[in-house]
Amino acid sequence: MYDFEKKMLPIGIESFTEICTDDFYYVDKTALIRDLLRRRGKVNLFTRPRRFGKTLNMSMLRYFFEMGGDKTIFDGLDILKETSLCEKYMGKFPVVSISLKSANGSDYTMARSLMCSIIGNEAIRFYELATSDRLTDVEKMIYKQLTAVDTTGKSMYAMSDAVLMGSLKTLSGLLEKHYGKKVVLLIDEYDVPLAKANEQGYYSQMITLIRNMFEQGLKTNESVQLAVLTGCLRVSKESIFTGLNNLKVFSITDPECDVYFGFTDKEVREMLEYYGLEDKYDLIREWYDGYRFGSSDVYCPWDVISYVDKLLVKRDLPPQDYWINTSSNDVIRRLLEGASTETRDEIERLIAGESIQKRIHEELTYKEIYENTENVWSLLFVTGYLTQRGEAEEKMRNLVIPNREIHNIFMTQIRSWMQSKVREDRERLNAFCEAFRNADGETVQTIFTEYLDETVSIRDTAVRTGLKENFYHGFLLGLLRFREDWKVASNRESGTGYADIVIEIFREKTAIVIEMKYVENGDLEAGCRVAMEQIRREGYDRQPSLNGMSRIIKCGMACHVKDCKAVFEE
Repeated sequence: MYDFEKKMLPIGIESFTEICTDDFYYVDKTALIRDLLRRRGKVNLFTRPRRFGKTLNMSMLRYFFEMGGDKTIFDGLDILKETSLCEKYMGKFPVVSISLKSANGSDYTMARSLMCSIIGNEAIRFYELATSDRLTDVEKMIYKQLTAVDTTGKSMYAMSDAVLMGSLKTLSGLLEKHYGKKVVLLIDEYDVPLAKANEQGYYSQMITLIRNMFEQGLKTNESVQLAVLTGCLRVSKESIFTGLNNLKVFSITDPECDVYFGFTDKEVREMLEYYGLEDKYDLIREWYDGYRFGSSDVYCPWDVISYVDKLLVKRDLPPQDYWINTSSNDVIRRLLEGASTETRDEIERLIAGESIQKRIHEELTYKEIYENTENVWSLLFVTGYLTQRGEAEEKMRNLVIPNREIHNIFMTQIRSWMQSKVREDRERLNAFCEAFRNADGETVQTIFTEYLDETVSIRDTAVRTGLKENFYHGFLLGLLRFREDWKVASNRESGTGYADIVIEIFREKTAIVIEMKYVENGDLEAGCRVAMEQIRREGYDRQPSLNGMSRIIKCGMACHVKDCKAVFEE
């Protein structure tokens, strides 16, 4: 039963002030302000994977530095222990805060329009500039160029290229003159427009726009006291931060500020204790921990909060894949599609729980990320699909899959890719399916082994046998569903207690019952015997769904790495 006396969990809440004033549970990350101020550059870039609290931390920075507003929202939080810092910086600056997350148009015209809207809406927040007695009439006119509206009051933001590219510098300068104080500039998700532009084919135009905005807003802007940017990828200086010598980067490999994006083990334990879920610790650690940022281990906060919130309603709910819905996971597919034999071997080692050693390039352009396999490995690392173990040696890092959830994403993407690759040879796939109908064990095992040789299999390591069986089971299931005239059901999907896979061919009144085993010792014959005995013992061939089938074929299959054996019985 949900305890309404407890604080709510901030699902989808990225406003710091909303969390602090509306009784949400907050994991205190305000010490980031202290460390940033002590270690800062003029311009600071934090790169982290998505769903690790970048936007919430940017909101926190805004409400700390911004003039006016209710600063009591920081009562009881760590930053107030830093008395001198708070006296010097808290509530002392005008803050320009924008997020480029929504500037992701399908073409350049739309993306540019969205960028104008983002800048215009932020400029409108400072409506006092329109009537400021500290600004000249010309300066007020320049301000109105950032906030152009039609006769209905609806924003138009029809900025020229010159106005848009200089907008951050212009707004900063006007604010400094009005308030007599330099500006704190916050730019969240700075690389989203570049990623979208690369996908949609207008990358060069967007690079020109962003480069000019940043050069004027960050490099030649004397009105900025401090600038902070966040993003997933550290786009190389040659691409976007041209000549920006005052940039300080806090990446996932840097120990500075490493615990402020993501939850530490202590923070997770405290949350579980608060909600009376201490018994779920090991499960949450297995599924959502494992990321290594700098010198600290952290959990994905989005996953932990989402799962804990669900547990408060249904305590026996198994862990879910939450992170998978935050992106298309296309990067894994791209790696697989261009995989050499060596790369496939490395992928097999990763999904088997081993590590691989790779040279990581943290500075890339979006144009470069799919140019070669090495860049794709780097992208997997900086976006959170892989993490590091041990110490780096000359940019060579030991990479692993961080946790059970990301392992599931890899497995899902690998199975999907394998199935699509196999379907390219429809004749061979049809022969494979027909071999089940004909109870032809030799053909089944020959073709299935060929598929594993050509794609990816599971090594014998610490990965649990059940996970290995699930992998082969899912792959086989996808292949058999090639036959649209067959009804192919899986007990792992329905939880009905049937055999692993049941095929019903109604026009022939034929059913095929398949039980699959993974054998750690490589004894495929013994594995087939165990599978067949289970079919008989559990009476899978007598299930209600098989009523009316005059011919029932039983199949016991066993797999070991890239080997397979199938035994049939009628």
